[in-house]
Amino acid sequence: MELIGSGTLRKMNSRLEETVQYAMSLSKLQFPLNSMINSGAKIVFTGNIYCVECGRKTKKSFNQGYCYPCFQKLQQFFTCLIHPEKCRCDEGSCMQDHIVYLANSSGLKVGITRATQIPTRWVDQGATQALPIIRVRNRLQSGILEVLIKQQIADKTNWRDMLKGVARPLDLNLEAKNILESFRSEIDEIKERYDPFGVSILNGIGAVSISYPVTKYPEKISSYNLDNDSIVEDRLVGIKGQYLIFEGGVINLRKFSGYEIELHH
Repeated sequence: MELIGSGTLRKMNSRLEETVQYAMSLSKLQFPLNSMINSGAKIVFTGNIYCVECGRKTKKSFNQGYCYPCFQKLQQFFTCLIHPEKCRCDEGSCMQDHIVYLANSSGLKVGITRATQIPTRWVDQGATQALPIIRVRNRLQSGILEVLIKQQIADKTNWRDMLKGVARPLDLNLEAKNILESFRSEIDEIKERYDPFGVSILNGIGAVSISYPVTKYPEKISSYNLDNDSIVEDRLVGIKGQYLIFEGGVINLRKFSGYEIELHH
């Protein structure tokens, strides 16, 4: 196979078109992947890992690409990611507009993301449908709303089910109407307590449908792991979320952020 490129891995770059277009991010370069589907591909891990925050070489990666000192330094940031309803940041990305949304990846779920991360967040989760329902001014407000709504629906994607096929289509506008009616009084209380003018229900928006470049979904899910095997060589049959789908298994490229790899085709 021919060497296509090499560098430090980051999560795949995606572009929402009729079918999502993917590129592998290696250091500062992008390598298109859709054209490689239905042909052989090889990923070689060189054994080197570099922190995605400070760039230093590290023996082990923490939280998808960080060296241990940066991981410790960014604990407050990671806490906000996992428990946004506990966010106490008063600057940076946490103080940007956030969207509460419904998505259908392995079934109906609620999620939150910065407004600037739409539709990237939906693609990264492998959602086939998505609908923004509430806009707020910061991450804390979105986290509180997410905790409220997840009393009724899931807030996680079952990644195995997501990779086994296309989720059954849902009427997300109807689901949103029912959820907003169910929690009308609670949402009004949150608006009054935190920001009467900063919590906005989004009406009149249609659901987004997302199609992925997958020619064959696996019946059973097995995963490739660069920590156990430095070479993955197989026939690429699809891409969904942040996963490459091969005939013999799948690999979550985001999990290996910071790993130095070579891409062959």
